[in-house]
Amino acid sequence: MDFQIGLVIAGLTVGFIVGLTGVGGGSLMTPILLYFNIPPSTAVGTDLLYAAFTKTGGVFVHNKKKNINWAITGWLSLGSIPAALLTLWILHGIKTDISVLNAIIKHSLGWALLFTSIAILFKKKLLMFSQKHAGDKFHTESKTQNLLTVAIGVMLGAMVTLTSIGAGALGTVTLFFLYPLLPTPRLVGTEIAHAVPLTLVAGLGHASMGNLDLGLLGQLLMGSLPGIYIGSMLSGKVPDLFLRNAIAIMLFFVGYKLVF
Repeated sequence: MDFQIGLVIAGLTVGFIVGLTGVGGGSLMTPILLYFNIPPSTAVGTDLLYAAFTKTGGVFVHNKKKNINWAITGWLSLGSIPAALLTLWILHGIKTDISVLNAIIKHSLGWALLFTSIAILFKKKLLMFSQKHAGDKFHTESKTQNLLTVAIGVMLGAMVTLTSIGAGALGTVTLFFLYPLLPTPRLVGTEIAHAVPLTLVAGLGHASMGNLDLGLLGQLLMGSLPGIYIGSMLSGKVPDLFLRNAIAIMLFFVGYKLVF
């Protein structure tokens, strides 16, 4: 692929927004790649490895701050990694017809964006609701809670592998319901720690099917790595409510267009 300054700027912008608001990079990056006329399968495969690289730095920072519950990360991975591998196997089976594969990914992407936009818009209300209704059963990690965490992992594994979207906004919101007494920074850190192995496995799986553009990946990382750093430095200093809502509305319309 020829060098495109637009892709570097896209990486910088998405990295900055992720650092500033914590809104998932996949939900922003994949629609941008489609706008640049990148085929859906290549967009998803490249975006997954882009996410794995960019979120690795986040794991080191959150682990240093003790913001990761490794037990929850383990239960999530127990569901998500096998689900990702199964989804890759199914995708590999229909790889012979690339137009069918791209149509499935595009449709799934649309639905994922619609759900993500709703999750971003109502995140605070959902969080307040889950904390208000947190009973004694949430004070200890029960067997039921562990099984539900694995089930959430299965859902995220399939969705992330198919669309590269869901690990961020949807993952955090579902964890809010299961672990309402866990502080928000620990939920975010735990979700990021889970996203790295999931996006890496899914991304490598897509790469093995030829759904990866290394030149494209390099250009995105060139912009996003400094973008995430700058955004993280400004995080908390800039009111992000307006930015979050604007992103959510934009994602809703993009998702609606892809589905309908």
